[in-house]
Parts: sequence; C-alpha cells; structure tokens
Amino acid sequence: MRLHIANGRLIDPANGVDGRHDIYTADGRVVAVGAAPDGFQADRVLDADGLAVLPGLVDLSARVLQPAGAGGVATGAAFAPAELRAALAGGVTRLVLPPEPDAALDEPGKVDALMRQADAGQARIHPLGAMTVGLAGETLAEMGLLARAGCIAFSQGEQGVADTRVLWGAMRYASGSGHTLWLRPQDPWLARGAVAASGAYAERLGLEGLPPEAETVAMQTIFELQRATGARVHLTRLSTAAGLALLRAAKREGLPVTADVSAHNLHLTDVDIGFFDTNFHLSPPLRGQRDRDAIHAALADGLVDALCSDHTPVDARGKAAPFPASAPGATALELLLSLTLKWVRDRRQPVVDALARVTSGPGAVLARLTPDAAQAGQLGVGAPADLCLADLDAEWLVMPAALQSRSVSTPFAGMMLPGRVRATVVGGRLAWETSV
Repeated sequence: MRLHIANGRLIDPANGVDGRHDIYTADGRVVAVGAAPDGFQADRVLDADGLAVLPGLVDLSARVLQPAGAGGVATGAAFAPAELRAALAGGVTRLVLPPEPDAALDEPGKVDALMRQADAGQARIHPLGAMTVGLAGETLAEMGLLARAGCIAFSQGEQGVADTRVLWGAMRYASGSGHTLWLRPQDPWLARGAVAASGAYAERLGLEGLPPEAETVAMQTIFELQRATGARVHLTRLSTAAGLALLRAAKREGLPVTADVSAHNLHLTDVDIGFFDTNFHLSPPLRGQRDRDAIHAALADGLVDALCSDHTPVDARGKAAPFPASAPGATALELLLSLTLKWVRDRRQPVVDALARVTSGPGAVLARLTPDAAQAGQLGVGAPADLCLADLDAEWLVMPAALQSRSVSTPFAGMMLPGRVRATVVGGRLAWETSV
C-alpha cells in the first residue's frame, strides 16, 4: 500500500525534525519526506492538517498475553486482541514482551508457536526469552536457541534471581555469545512481602515497605558482575533516586548498560495511594517526591534511555482485594503518549526531547539487539513506515470502560490528559483510525 500523509507537523526526534512536511510510504518503508518521489501514486491520502505525525511509539515493557483458556495455544498463552488494540489506539507500533510466569518462553518451540500468531496489522512484538527454565532461577535456559527463535534478550521478569551464582553464569554465557540480559534490579529478600515503598506513608498505612536498597543492592551486584564478565544489560523500570545515581556512575565508567523507567513513577508518588486505593498498587511501587524528581531529571538529560508504559492488565477481581492482597499493575498502553505530553506540559520539557524517550530512545535500545529493529522509532527515508497521527492539543477524560484494554484499572482514571491518537500505521498499513 502506498500512503501520502499530507499537511502534518512531522516530529522526528532521531533526525531533528519538527516542521510541516509530507511523508510518502511504499512497501512498508518511508520513501520520501517533503516532496513526492517521481511517479508516486498514493493508494490513500491521509490529511494530517492540525495533527502531529510521529514515529510509532516503542514501548519497552508491555504485557499483552492472555491465558490459554481464553484462546491460547500450546505455549500456555496467546496474544490478547484487546491489548493489541490498546497498543494501536495508543500509537504504539513496537513493544517488548516481558516473560510471564505461566507462559515463560524457555523453549524455542514456545517462541515459535507464539510468534506464529503475530499479524501484520498489529504492533511489532519483540519477545524476551526466559533467562532460566520456568523462570525458577535455577537452571539456565538455552539462550542461543531462544535467540535464533526470535528472542531479543533474556529476563526473569518479576521473578528475579536469588542465587547470585546463577546470575553470574547467565552473564558469562550472555557475554560470550553476544546476548543481552534484561533485568529488573530488585533484591528478592528485601522485596519479600513488600507492597508499597518504605517510608512514613507506608508506615502510616501499615503496609510492608520496599526499601530503596532493594534496588541499589541488586544494581551493585549486577554492575560488579558486569565488570567481571562484560555482559550487556538493560535495567528495566528503575524507581529510586539512589538507583539512578548508581546508573549515572556506571555509564560514566563505561559499563554496557541501558535503562528505562515507568510512566507511572514519572508522575505519581506514594501519597497518591490515598486510603488504600488498589489502582495505585504497582510494581515497582510508587515512591517519594525525591525519587520522582530524580526520574524527571534522568529522563530530561538522557541518562535514562526510555519511558515505558509498564502495561500490566489486572481484572476487577484482582483489584477488589485489600491492598496487600490485590494484584499490582495497571493498563497504560493507551496512555503512554498522553503521559509523555503531560510531562511536557507539567515540567515544560521540549516536546521533541520528550517524544524521543518513547520513540528514538527505546528504538535505539532495540536496534542494538536485533536487525529487525533497525531505524525503529524514527521516520527518515528507508525507515519502517511505523507512525501515528496525533492531536497534541486535544484533552480527553480517562474513562476506563472506554479503553480498548480488557483491564479497567488505572491510577489516572477520571483525569484529563493531553494528546489523542487519531491514526496508527504499521508497516505502511493503516492499522487504527478514528477521525482522519
């Protein structure tokens, strides 16, 4: 399909573009920016007057699977149609799939069976393989075979690794074979039973607190093992000022490390929990004002490579329990662009720099891991024709029941947010459209 996207404000952080430019796509790629190629005949023209044309958002942490009982296959899980629609509705055209405890991608056949379900009309999926068999943290999975099956890196998800020797073995193997570990830095012993960030507010509510040392102890271990092995590591969803300070020192030292933070932790703090509101039960937990300010600064100066949605659908039953027994998580794929623009508005961030954290920044992280992500998160000539059209000036009320996700849990329910996606294009195909 040949598309001509006309009259839009092209914002392409990777190429330093912010201005009125037409875009032309053919065979799934951008073929021209500005003037049409000789002889170009569009199958469809999208008039983007009054809209911004953005690279498709790249989300480094989004859970989009459903249990086998809801239509899955032999892997134990399948893609959830509602979550894939949520991605497109949010302008997300690439997403990293963390491993799930009940559907760990620890065998090549599981990866192949899952990816066979991928459709050309949905967001591009980049799965993380299980670092250990069953995510049990005991026996290393066959990373080489999983990589050949399509896994871009290897992770324990939320399970973590209690045995440092296992982590050391994984890093030695990953270093020798050129693979990357995708780690949530959290000491499992310090995190045991914790449901909120430690501090005065958790104490007042009588909730078990997660100390910042749970993050920093894990990071110190990871960095020490990196020094010994040279393994590449991506740290996902950092949440503390102390952890970000360690990341700054590690990057200054030259350790091969990248990182992301969650959009929830960018905007909210522990006091937003209020009177045990389970919509605010998240993992990592919401932390204090100092931590939130450190996240703002780390994103603004580029210390942190990406802002992710941390989309974790939780059904109504999971949130109906008392706060300590409720399931952590929230729907966020459809909110990622708006939460980025809220950061622009609240902290007066340059819009191009902010959008880089959800386009070219995470795109560069992926491009280091797989040739399938070359030029991800940008719209230069030759780049994949993955983009979205958005009304940056629109304000919309977050009504959970109106979201595409099967989950209605979000701490931003009832809030007015800026920016609304009007159309999403994946591989040159119009995959989502509202009013273009």
